[in-house]
Amino acid sequence: MGVSRWIFLIYSLLVIPPNPIGCLSSKEISEIPVSFLNFAKKAEVFDWMVGIRRKIHENPELGYEEFETSKLVREELDKMGIPYKYPVAVTGVVGFVGSGEPPFVALRADMDALAMQEMLEWEHKSKNPGKMHACGHDAHVAMLLGAAKILQEHRKILKGTVVLVFQPAEEGGGGAKKMIDAGVIENVKAIFGLHVKPDLPVGEVESRPGPLLAGSGFFEAVISGKGGHAAIPQHSIDPIVAASNVIVSLQHLVSREADPLDSQVVTVGKFQGGGAFNVIPDSVTIGGTFRAFSKESLMQLRQRIEEVIVGQAAVQRCNATVNFLSTEKPFFPPTVNNKDLHNHFLKVASDMVGTANVKEMQPLMGSEDFSFFQEVIPGYFIFIGVKDEKNTKPASVHSPFFKINEDALPLGAALHASLAIRFLLESNAETPLLNQKLRDEL
Repeated sequence: MGVSRWIFLIYSLLVIPPNPIGCLSSKEISEIPVSFLNFAKKAEVFDWMVGIRRKIHENPELGYEEFETSKLVREELDKMGIPYKYPVAVTGVVGFVGSGEPPFVALRADMDALAMQEMLEWEHKSKNPGKMHACGHDAHVAMLLGAAKILQEHRKILKGTVVLVFQPAEEGGGGAKKMIDAGVIENVKAIFGLHVKPDLPVGEVESRPGPLLAGSGFFEAVISGKGGHAAIPQHSIDPIVAASNVIVSLQHLVSREADPLDSQVVTVGKFQGGGAFNVIPDSVTIGGTFRAFSKESLMQLRQRIEEVIVGQAAVQRCNATVNFLSTEKPFFPPTVNNKDLHNHFLKVASDMVGTANVKEMQPLMGSEDFSFFQEVIPGYFIFIGVKDEKNTKPASVHSPFFKINEDALPLGAALHASLAIRFLLESNAETPLLNQKLRDEL
């Protein structure tokens, strides 16, 4: 390379201010979130999102059974002229907005419902007995479709491609892992996800860098003894007594073995054994969940749960088998937010709703399979307020009385879209190819 060319390159890099997106100024970039929010609040857009959410709410479908939900998503993408792949991971849909070229950024919404009966009486109550959208996934889908509409309307300023991930089976089915195995996030630089929060007011959002949600696993154990008459226990080997000792000993894993500063939970929520007052059963089945904020702590709990169950059962002359249900309910890693993406979130969200409405939350012991994405690429998970102002004591997620304020839908859609488009604009502001060329030539 000639000396004059070197001088020009150095001058260009150090003196000439970069224009990351061509025709948009930094002021115009900062105005994107409010502009997108105003677009999402238009009556026709808002009513459209509400209608989608209510259709999905009326027809809840469990993990890997979201056929009608998936069909609705595809129909709406078709109307917007957005290409997609289907089926992905059984019922998943993956749409693409933008140039079809790098860089790629992903937005994710989960689609599945819960196996529970809705108790809330309203016009759009679940029509499927024993199934309910009690975790807000119907709203998540509506928000992501809203984001798709916003991005498609503004695709001329998209400098790259937004990948729309409509994911099945978050509620214990590990749908995110199947999406990854299907290659959904290959070449994707980052992924964002949203979740409704019923005790957070509409207009507020919250998250945090680092550990946000715990990793989780499930276990089930069968403790076998020898059944007999309750009046002559000496002729039996009582599995109920053995199971009771097991449960008490399991609590010591957190209180006596775990670092008090390393939050962990072991809960036994299932105990099945016997059916008569005067009969000692042959066996007892117990089951539960365990949680931790690091993969190491999670694996340590797994090991010790099995050791304690088998060992304590043996003390009581019983046998025990432990199943961690890894096929039906795969382990969820902790949800850990990327720190660079946290700064990105703060800037975008503050531009949209103001700094006072962007909160830093404490970690929660709940879990999310969004964490599977974060093990592969940088990811960021956010909570959005959907509190019903009329309800002073809103029902939590997974409650049969769960309810959301649909006024939050425009914010969720606009935040999704703004995070993605600003990420792409900032990615294009970087000059990795130029830097690589300089290194190669040196």
